[in-house]
Amino acid sequence: MDEIILIDKPKNMTSFGVVARVRRVLSERAGKRVKVGHTGTLDPFATGLLIILAGKATKRSNEFLKLDKEYIAEIKLGEVSTTGDPEGEISRSFNEGEVPSRARVEEVLEKFKGEIFQKVPAFSAVKINGERAYKLARRGKEFSTPERKVKIYEIEILDYSFPKLKIRTKVSSGTYIRTLGEDIGKELGTGAYLTELRRTKIDKYKVENAQKLDDFLIDKSVLS
Repeated sequence: MDEIILIDKPKNMTSFGVVARVRRVLSERAGKRVKVGHTGTLDPFATGLLIILAGKATKRSNEFLKLDKEYIAEIKLGEVSTTGDPEGEISRSFNEGEVPSRARVEEVLEKFKGEIFQKVPAFSAVKINGERAYKLARRGKEFSTPERKVKIYEIEILDYSFPKLKIRTKVSSGTYIRTLGEDIGKELGTGAYLTELRRTKIDKYKVENAQKLDDFLIDKSVLS
């Protein structure tokens, strides 16, 4: 039961939900409650690599928390979201002016390479005076979130046809891709929010080596 498990998280499920399902199956298999945890959350709308630790492997969580990550993100320009993703209230933000060319988008992306400061989004798990920011935001409370220094190692266009922009980016731990998408939109003067997000790598661990959650649950149920 002392395992490092790679799971390809499905869309519209919390990271905690994935952990709960893995815990249930492993505990049934072991005939006792197995300790299980993840090493970095993904938003419910996001998919991709989750590293799950089980049993004594949970003691190694600190080894995984600060690892670099790679994502593929789809961004919609010309609109903004209150949460920076599809779960918020969407409004149009681009009523006039020229549509950014691919060359202009590439120029803007270059500006984000290297060390940058990011404002932590209001809809995040960071604690403000002991309470999660997203809980305050849902209640309509006014508060300020901190800025953090992060590093963008790589960022490139995979596809661009206004208003859709698809990018691949390699970033340091603690980078908010939702915030990156919004900041790209601000720099372009169009506004933007993330419509899709997929985590493809955490350091040497790759999503292509991960199991789909449904496959994992079926396999473990058979073995139990």
